[in-house]
Amino acid sequence: MPYYRSVGEIPRKRHTQFRRPDGGLYAEELMGQEGFSSDSSLLYHRYAPTAISSAEVHEPPVTSQSPNLPLKPRHLRTHKLDAGPGDAVLGRRPLLANGDVRIGYVVADRPSPLYRDAVGDECLYVEEGAATIETTFGALRVEAGDYVIIPTSVVHRIVPDGQVRMLTIEATGHIGPPKRYLSVRGQFLEHSPYCERDVRGPDEPLQAEGTDVEVYVKHRAGWTRHVYAHHPFDVVGWDGCLYPWAFSIHDFEPITGRVHQPPPVHQTFEGPNFVVCSFVPRKVDYHPLAIPVPYNHHNVDSDEMMFYTGGNYEARRGSGIEQGSISLHPSGFTHGPQPGAVERAIGAEAFDELAVMVDTFRPLDLCDAALSVEDTGYAWTWNR
Repeated sequence: MPYYRSVGEIPRKRHTQFRRPDGGLYAEELMGQEGFSSDSSLLYHRYAPTAISSAEVHEPPVTSQSPNLPLKPRHLRTHKLDAGPGDAVLGRRPLLANGDVRIGYVVADRPSPLYRDAVGDECLYVEEGAATIETTFGALRVEAGDYVIIPTSVVHRIVPDGQVRMLTIEATGHIGPPKRYLSVRGQFLEHSPYCERDVRGPDEPLQAEGTDVEVYVKHRAGWTRHVYAHHPFDVVGWDGCLYPWAFSIHDFEPITGRVHQPPPVHQTFEGPNFVVCSFVPRKVDYHPLAIPVPYNHHNVDSDEMMFYTGGNYEARRGSGIEQGSISLHPSGFTHGPQPGAVERAIGAEAFDELAVMVDTFRPLDLCDAALSVEDTGYAWTWNR
């Protein structure tokens, strides 16, 4: 994350003695990225964060994935997934995946187990409901419209208020603001569509008691279930530039122009070989001859996934797209507005739409759950 935070109690000088009230030393933990050459934070634990009493292989349900063959646009209806509510970690349904990212969906109504993704950062988008994300850094309250970035290997759990629906984006590396939005020292620049004031991080430590506490770990070789001697939520203070954070899509300030702007103006985050964009309610193109909906376009290097999460997406009217829909427009195929959308849009002054887009630079495969909720007629909706 591009700016420094300090939460709870920390010593004046790093890597020096910091003692508990009983005289013993707090256990210092440096969590850092890219081999101590990038962002990091220092956490101070009451107990050793290294103390585990057992480790067992965990076997998650097997999920198969297949290439987009025959190559065509796809429409997935996430609200028709047949699995009942579960927890927001083990209950996820993978939908689209490649070697860089896995995109899924989950409906959760109960606390998840403690979880650590040791493969990469995660970006959660809350479609509906509210939850508390409890982490070793503290807690984050999130609600509909929030993105949550959870850095690699942060122990956390997701506690819903009632039922929550989430889009899940699991990377094989790090997710953050686009570099073009940041100064060389990491400050958001004036042309960025959001800034530090829009970002929320934990503001106080989270303490929990317990012994023999299970933590599920997803790592590069599979899954493991560790049992920790003491609860990982024992941090009395931390400081640094690496921590979980939240940002509301409603705080994204759209960039508009006299004629239609290309998708990069909507970019919100970047990850390894993919980007995340936010389409929000906005004034549209104001040239007297402007056509507000997108032109037919073919991003020859990318697959485009769009998650429709509110409002009316004018360019897709008549295609069957609805709340919770996902469209996949693959590289190798030109896509654009539905028949009639161009003429209907002329003269429009504003669009009321809300969507999350993920563009990947490697093809996305289709997982079993995606095929189970596919609208198989979508590819032919332009042929009218």
